[in-house]
Amino acid sequence: MRLTVFGATGGTGRQLIRLARAGGHEVVAVVRTPQAVDGVDGVVADVFDLRSVAPALAGSDAVVSALGPRSRSDRSGVCARAIGSVLSAMEDVGTRRIVAVSAQPVLRSGAGEPVWHRATLRPLVRAVYRNVYADLERMEQLLAASTAEWTVVRPPYLTDGPVTGAYRSALEANVPGGSISRADLARALLDVLADPASVRHAIGVAHAAA
Repeated sequence: MRLTVFGATGGTGRQLIRLARAGGHEVVAVVRTPQAVDGVDGVVADVFDLRSVAPALAGSDAVVSALGPRSRSDRSGVCARAIGSVLSAMEDVGTRRIVAVSAQPVLRSGAGEPVWHRATLRPLVRAVYRNVYADLERMEQLLAASTAEWTVVRPPYLTDGPVTGAYRSALEANVPGGSISRADLARALLDVLADPASVRHAIGVAHAAA
């Protein structure tokens, strides 16, 4: 496929590009300033500007968003604002498929997690990172309200470990495990991209138990 990747310069985005190219995909990396990302020439675009984003999507089969907030106190709503622009551009150019990174705590029910985790750690984490999760929650709402063939992937804490492929996933639920490497998150993004059963669903992912 021809993939347009947003958040291409981040840790997950770089891993995604590397794995996508190794799998034979053509990659368009959207960047804020002229630069190459892991051997791919970056297409400069303002992710908040529909007119800027649309050319980066021309001819693409799918979009992958590895965008994330700038900090835990970021109130700009970067993910929701960006996805709103991307969805509008997708509609204009006729691209239907999009996979976006969210986060495990966005699932308010905590389905799939131990009861003790839901009662103790979850409220604490949501309080500390409330701006981050409010932004991601709004992003998910925009995707759900769209006509796009979307999938949301919700990882827990991210690490810089290698790709193993030994991650677990759950449909509309979280996976207890505590962490996943950015490389395996990238692997999961590519896996769900090719899975029709994941369309219009959120997928929880985490590393397999040791």
